[in-house]
Amino acid sequence: MTAAAPAAASRIAVVTGASSGIGAATARQLAEAGYRVVLTARRKDRIEALAEELTGAGHSATAYALDVTDRAAVDEFATAFKTIGVLVNNAGGALGADPVATGDPEDWRRMYETNVLGTLNVTQALLPALTASGDGTVVVVSSTAGHATYEGGAGYVAAKHAEHVLAETLRLEIVGTPVRVIEIAPGMVKTDEFALTRFGGDQDKAAKVYEGVAEPLTADDVADTITWAVTRPSHVNIDLLVVRPRAQASNTKVHRDL
Repeated sequence: MTAAAPAAASRIAVVTGASSGIGAATARQLAEAGYRVVLTARRKDRIEALAEELTGAGHSATAYALDVTDRAAVDEFATAFKTIGVLVNNAGGALGADPVATGDPEDWRRMYETNVLGTLNVTQALLPALTASGDGTVVVVSSTAGHATYEGGAGYVAAKHAEHVLAETLRLEIVGTPVRVIEIAPGMVKTDEFALTRFGGDQDKAAKVYEGVAEPLTADDVADTITWAVTRPSHVNIDLLVVRPRAQASNTKVHRDL
């Protein structure tokens, strides 16, 4: 492992994919809400810089380099905790926008491993610590792609549908335990990396995703919803919160000023 294991405490919030975008914004907001945040992502330099920013602002933050698709590494990470309060499963992303007929199976596999198996790995590994806290919360950051399809998105849509079903089924299976399961499903969110990664670094293709949309969601908008849901009273469970920009009526209908 590449970082010292963080100390355990019931007010700990673990955020996966915390190196940028929604994950970084969520870590900032949960820190401001009083949580001791544990930042995980593959890019060690990014999460260490964020941890330094947060501690410099008087918050408690620890960076821990972690690939959520590496089950052995995830299990080792989980040994650091006796109890935790919140797990935010944010790691994931999209690759490509090809039709089913020509989509790259390797892209599909990578999306499934990160979005679905990554969420499964971390949730399974940390569920005992969440339960032991007596008041745990699992957050799954899915997507509106997990609830409706669109052309050119089948690989990502399939992965996000699976992630949605994982959250929905877990909620059924652990009812009666002191752990909530919350799903946040964002629509069009403009971050520095999501579309750019999807299109292999092609700036023009990435820009076209948001072309003519005056105000797509920001990472902070989604982090707001996550933090709000997590900080509701313990008996309140936000099963599913779908959040889109006003300009987006569905995955396939977006108002654009062109």
